[in-house]
Amino acid sequence: MFDIFREEVEWGGRKLTLETGRIARQADGAVLAHYGETSVLATVVGERDADPSKDFFPLTVNYQEKAYAAGKIPGGYFKREGRPTERETLVSRLIDRPIRPLFAHGFKNETQVIVTVLSHDMENDPDIVAMVAASAALTISGLPFLGPIAASRVGYSKGEYILNPTSDQIKASDLDLVVAGTVDAVLMVESEAKELSEDIMLGAVVFGQQGYKPVIDAIIGLAEQAAKEPWTIPDAKNEFESKVKKLVEKDLKKAFQIAGKQERQTKVAEAKAKAIAEFVSAESTAGEKNKVAEAFKEIEKHVVRTSILKTGKRIDGRDLKTVRPILSQVGVIPRTHGSSLFTRGETQALVVATLGTGEDEQWIDSLEGTYKESFLLHYNFPPYSVGETGRMGSPGRREIGHGKLAWRAVHPMMPKSDTFPYTVRVVSEITESNGSSSMASVCGASLSLMDAGVPIKAPVAGIAMGLIKEAEGVAVLSDIIGDEDHLGDMDFKVAGSANGVTALQMDIKITGITTEIMKIALEQAHEGRLHILGEMSKALNAARGELGEFAPRIETITIPTDKIREVIGSGGSVIRSIVEESGAKIDISDDGTVKIAAANLSSIQDAINRIKSIASEPEVGVIYKGKVVKIVEFGAFVNFFGSRDGLVHISQMAERRLKHASEVVKDGQEVYVKCLGFDERGKVRLTMKGIDQTDGKEVAAAPAEQPAG
Repeated sequence: MFDIFREEVEWGGRKLTLETGRIARQADGAVLAHYGETSVLATVVGERDADPSKDFFPLTVNYQEKAYAAGKIPGGYFKREGRPTERETLVSRLIDRPIRPLFAHGFKNETQVIVTVLSHDMENDPDIVAMVAASAALTISGLPFLGPIAASRVGYSKGEYILNPTSDQIKASDLDLVVAGTVDAVLMVESEAKELSEDIMLGAVVFGQQGYKPVIDAIIGLAEQAAKEPWTIPDAKNEFESKVKKLVEKDLKKAFQIAGKQERQTKVAEAKAKAIAEFVSAESTAGEKNKVAEAFKEIEKHVVRTSILKTGKRIDGRDLKTVRPILSQVGVIPRTHGSSLFTRGETQALVVATLGTGEDEQWIDSLEGTYKESFLLHYNFPPYSVGETGRMGSPGRREIGHGKLAWRAVHPMMPKSDTFPYTVRVVSEITESNGSSSMASVCGASLSLMDAGVPIKAPVAGIAMGLIKEAEGVAVLSDIIGDEDHLGDMDFKVAGSANGVTALQMDIKITGITTEIMKIALEQAHEGRLHILGEMSKALNAARGELGEFAPRIETITIPTDKIREVIGSGGSVIRSIVEESGAKIDISDDGTVKIAAANLSSIQDAINRIKSIASEPEVGVIYKGKVVKIVEFGAFVNFFGSRDGLVHISQMAERRLKHASEVVKDGQEVYVKCLGFDERGKVRLTMKGIDQTDGKEVAAAPAEQPAG
């Protein structure tokens, strides 16, 4: 019934199996990939005819993780998978980025890649397997895909690179890097690192590229057995191009000599309108209209790229290495815990840091299990930032991806929770955009965190690098603007501190770049990053010595685990009463760690005293502040340790002899007492003798009188 074709290869110490012909046979391409016991199904379907109204390649990649892959049932009321999680969105982008440039130029048929995680062994991350399976499915589908590609993950520990580290290995690694590309060139890099040098990062990319080559051989082997007949590649020739070029080339050359984005875009739009008026009529088909637009874009690319390669000067007049003017400001918004305004040229990020408690941690439900995240970074890109109107709503794939890149850049610098027990949320609002808004978010995040008093290890900055690669030469551009991104060949983002790289992301729009070009880009990025850090330091170069005025204060104590139940109480009654009476927020972990947060220290101390009164015993010799709750003939009972009372015997109330305790104290009076110990019934014995009742300090005994003589 099935014509099954299979390829197997040993890869990173485990077996990778690629299979087709058994599942999803009506798709144009379908590959089931197994790595260890992680299994992924990738399918590809392309429409047979292109939609003439679309002037772009409509490729969609959907990566989805099924709960059954980890033996779980989804939470929630409906008990089924819902909208894509952040991770699913990020992996969808991870697959999309290296495959998109390899479709034949001019191919506009709607294409959908769906990748489904069927099994997860908790050791081998499905994202790499998904990229390999998607590439294999495309390669055998017959679609005009100029692959195959492959991908690998690289770790770095104790001076050694690790190919496809397991989940446990990656936790102990100084690097988590994913690289994808062809045999000859790299197309995509995504990474988080712990301040590693440019040489180590470049070595990791090369190591990963060498590591995935056996997989490409396996995909080719599968294609030789099972590939379908190739589709006819559309004729990419555009008969309008020479005519449009003759009409608007001079106008575009003048337009791209204007440094200001808005004025330049106005002149470019006028040139485009001129071309449309000349070559598009009411009788023109949608395809003809799109061909004029495509021809215009090609001429734009030619004008900009040729000028840069010939003159070494860019659209805004800079040379290849110069970074745009930078202005960094902190504390720009009142009442926030930390804020910054980072402006670089015509790109601007307003970034706000907010400190919260354990209650504010984000619960993340993944195939690996449920865990809490205490550092959040969110990126917003409103349409006004580019002078346009547009839809407002939940974040799109681009916003999620840019936010995660900035998160990766800053995350290695965050303090550990045992020394800084706060949940931290950073929000980057892009208020102006002309290139590299994600890297502006990195710079602004670093400044806002320091403004909030978060003790990050070191300031972090980011820079976006571009590339123009033609037969007549290569130019690597530092701090690219939007037009250089759209019309160039590379978007290479590097972030880090003065000590090393913390995040690296690279996307290539051509069929790949060489190691030499990557080395040049990393060196230029290093220079640019140090310059940006220097400009940022003019505003703030380290975390403030104390938290902002409006930030909550958090104290951490530890109680015995067998006392947790008593502190919480039946149905949470005890801890609710402590919260209501003290005004503090309380978070108790299973290991006995208790975080108490409030706007003022008195509330925190009140909550601590109440918790300790339940979870621990008074300490002998320690002075406590208490309140007289009952006066009796032989002394007074004082509430001094949360709900704990103790007796101050009448003989322990004053240095002189008393007839009644009321001579010294009255009901409700606050007094300082010292714990003397416990009687045979476990009752607490207290004393007021030798304690200054104005400040609670012990009164030094009067020195003995010296004999005369």
